[in-house]
Amino acid sequence: MPTLEHNGLVDMFRENPSLAPHLLELLFHLDLPPYATVEVVEASLDQLIPVEFRADLVLELRDERGVQVLSIVLELQRDIDRRKSYSWPVYVAVVRAQKECQAVVVVVAPDVEVAAWAAQKIDLGLGLGTLQPLVIGPAIVPEVTEQAEAEKETELAILSAVAHGNGPNGLAVVQAALGALERFDREHAAVYFQIVYNALRDPMRRALEALIMERQTEGKATFPPFAEKLIERGRLEGIREGKLEGIREGKLEGELKGKRDTLLRLVARAGIALSAGDVARIQACTDPATLDRWVDNILGAKTASDVFS
Repeated sequence: MPTLEHNGLVDMFRENPSLAPHLLELLFHLDLPPYATVEVVEASLDQLIPVEFRADLVLELRDERGVQVLSIVLELQRDIDRRKSYSWPVYVAVVRAQKECQAVVVVVAPDVEVAAWAAQKIDLGLGLGTLQPLVIGPAIVPEVTEQAEAEKETELAILSAVAHGNGPNGLAVVQAALGALERFDREHAAVYFQIVYNALRDPMRRALEALIMERQTEGKATFPPFAEKLIERGRLEGIREGKLEGIREGKLEGELKGKRDTLLRLVARAGIALSAGDVARIQACTDPATLDRWVDNILGAKTASDVFS
């Protein structure tokens, strides 16, 4: 089932068709054929065989005369899918046959392992022909940490935050991307923020939340208001989880105290002398099963050693 990240990133390329060829030139240093327009077209590639192949997005580049000079089949790949090594060549072959132009497969893969897998050449048979997917992933996407660059290349900054947000410079990358979201309308900015936030692991999320809370306290509005509200909601959820964990810990401690008190009471009734060290050992025990075993050992025990055996 498509996720928010999948649909949001695909829509980023759909609503800005010139983004894909721009990134091919910027990141891969490719010389694209001269083109004047870029259009999004229907992504379903129906065949004469009874199978439908559906790419995430297909873009057509046309020259000034309206002649199509290149097709870009774009796929957002979040997981390794061995089937793609068979379907991606189909996309290219069908587009080339239908449009009689060059065609490439571009894969957006924020995950390092998925990107490495997707970047492998696809052998079409007996080593006589190959397909080379162009992968926009962590290895090719730069760490965008400068605010000015993020505002100039906002989509690239978003991809950078998703790809590098958990790395050593993650907080700077994320901060640059989120600070540039104001160029979008509220709806799109909120989606892109959620995509970046969802891509972060817990340590970086906490660091981002702390930064936003700090900026709120200092009155420095460097993040969109909706980001602060989402972070606040997440912080409240964290507090709620913390309270639940506290309740669970409190119940366990109450259970342990009851078992310790019972053990000490039964030992006293049995007339077994305990040293200060023995009492400290009982009070320090945090394993309910061990305390139960010591209670059972009291029956027939004559010394403290018998209890703790």
